[in-house]
Amino acid sequence: MALAAPFAPMLAKAAEAAPEQDDPPCWSYEPKWDGFRGVVFWDGESVVIGSRGEKELTRYFPELCDALARALPTPCVLDGEIVVPVLENGRARLDWEALSARIHPAASRIKLLAEATPAHFVAFDLVEEDGTELLDEPFAVRRERLEALFRPTETVHLSSATTDGALAASWLAEFEGAGLDGVVAKRLDGPYRPGKRDMVKVKHARTADCAVVGYRPHQKGVGVGSLMLGLFEDGEFRLVGGAGSFSNQMREELLATLRPLETGEEASGEANRWKKAEQAKYVPVRPELVVEVAYDQMQGRRFRHAVTFLRFRPDREPQSCGFDQLAAPKRYDVRQIWADAPADGPGAS
Repeated sequence: MALAAPFAPMLAKAAEAAPEQDDPPCWSYEPKWDGFRGVVFWDGESVVIGSRGEKELTRYFPELCDALARALPTPCVLDGEIVVPVLENGRARLDWEALSARIHPAASRIKLLAEATPAHFVAFDLVEEDGTELLDEPFAVRRERLEALFRPTETVHLSSATTDGALAASWLAEFEGAGLDGVVAKRLDGPYRPGKRDMVKVKHARTADCAVVGYRPHQKGVGVGSLMLGLFEDGEFRLVGGAGSFSNQMREELLATLRPLETGEEASGEANRWKKAEQAKYVPVRPELVVEVAYDQMQGRRFRHAVTFLRFRPDREPQSCGFDQLAAPKRYDVRQIWADAPADGPGAS
């Protein structure tokens, strides 16, 4: 093979809106899959999957190796995304927590999860085919060759793509209901530039008013590291996430503001694979302050990613900050978003 792991995939820079299409078209738009970036090396005998950070992921997704081998008739290097869809009320939705749980040190656990929550691979670029490096070929050529090469399976798919800007805008609005988090735009005449931000990504951007229900001290012991946020429901505040990334001055100012509100107790957030129970603890405060934060999407009843503090809202009562202010995405079935999806399958509602 001309290319070998480790390999740094091409990246995307954030934008507030997708670039407008020209005439003739110069952009290709794709759904932004919310998963692990995966670069697949298939030499005709074995599969190696590399991560965005140039680490090997193969051992964590053994079920994908056979599926990829069946999807690829000739040796090649693919760029794509590893995702885990789960069924919710009869519809398939990408599940970040289920995907994250797949990175586990125990082989027995990996085997169990491969059967319980099998991963899927969504291919969206071809950077080598049968020993021929395609990095300098325009994306339009690479996409055409990918479509000709690819043989979809039940768990290996070809990403949808379009040159229709209006359709891409509808994807941004609708596909969130299936767990996707935006749209990516690529220049049709663009080469593949490993490690460079030559694509454009547009993610959902929203704001919400939340009550401050606690804080975590900064790791270096200077002021507030993050604010713990709550939304009011059924007579109580439910923890929905945290906001951090404050300046040194802001951390100290926040601590001075919150200390008089401390309840004298200790509370614990939800532990996960990144944060142990001890690290999830925080200092609870009386819910008297409201802040406005920016977020992209929800994962169940919590913010999917860390949110950004925007401002205090002294005009809002904490009890008025409920889940009803959050945008409710249209329910959508991720199985309808693969380019190889059946035309009469489940869709949106």
